[in-house]
Amino acid sequence: MNHLRFLKYFDEVARVGSIRQAAESLHVAPSAVNRRIQDLEEELGVPLFERLPRGMRLTAAGELFVQYVRGRASALDEVRSQIEELQGLRRGNVKVVASQALAPQFMPRLVADFRRAHPLVEFQVNIGDHVQALRALRAFETDLVLVFNLAPEPDLEVVAQFEQKLVATMHRSHPLAQRAGGVRLRECMDHPLVLPNREAGGRQLLERYLVRSSVKLRALVESNSFEFLRGCLHHGHAISFQIAIGAVTEGGEIVAREITDRQFPAGYLVLAHLRGRQLPVIAHAFMADAMAALADAAPGAV
Repeated sequence: MNHLRFLKYFDEVARVGSIRQAAESLHVAPSAVNRRIQDLEEELGVPLFERLPRGMRLTAAGELFVQYVRGRASALDEVRSQIEELQGLRRGNVKVVASQALAPQFMPRLVADFRRAHPLVEFQVNIGDHVQALRALRAFETDLVLVFNLAPEPDLEVVAQFEQKLVATMHRSHPLAQRAGGVRLRECMDHPLVLPNREAGGRQLLERYLVRSSVKLRALVESNSFEFLRGCLHHGHAISFQIAIGAVTEGGEIVAREITDRQFPAGYLVLAHLRGRQLPVIAHAFMADAMAALADAAPGAV
């Protein structure tokens, strides 16, 4: 399948924007990569790249062709997976983009449970937000996405959505953790707040609700790392916010309290793939397991 290898040369140059870097990644000579791209351009009758002083940039024709190449590679992966399934090998590679909230506990447990039944399956799990998830789907870099508050898109096939409430998280020594029941947002604002940045779905949910409230959100610390924010809870009676499935308790050191403000909205974990794409057989099997695990962990699928 030499022609497929040559298409991979093109795809790698498109990805890194440089013949030299692509050649290093592919462990071939730069001249070989350049020659194959020239062959493709001659065959198609159009330039696929703009040759710039500092690299290569796809032309409009190149943008179309790279989608063809990545779609073909995805289809080949599917055929290989089906052949392996017929042979009973149960091999394959599952690629997933998941929300950061799922990284500490939910995804590791789900992957481990699946691999116990399918020990020859390999996983590529990337952590990202809804923007990164969509980008990965459209570039055929992932099979599935499981992210918080993923907006509807024409090319997105939503398999299921699972309701998730936002909770306030704090150390067990925090004054608000000493009592039973939930907390109101106004109570939380009396303490130092350590918050995910504004790109995080939970933060957006919180701010949308507070637009029509007299309560003001003042973050003393912001971060794109939930792990860092969780560490901050051990100091200075800080409070953060997280979707319920991502509220890691650290063996009881961290406490999650429901937000009891009236009409405070819930968000949704969305399980989806690219519309019209034929998923590998093993990815379908993993998707079914993910739905079952989420139904247990986050009742209220729609």
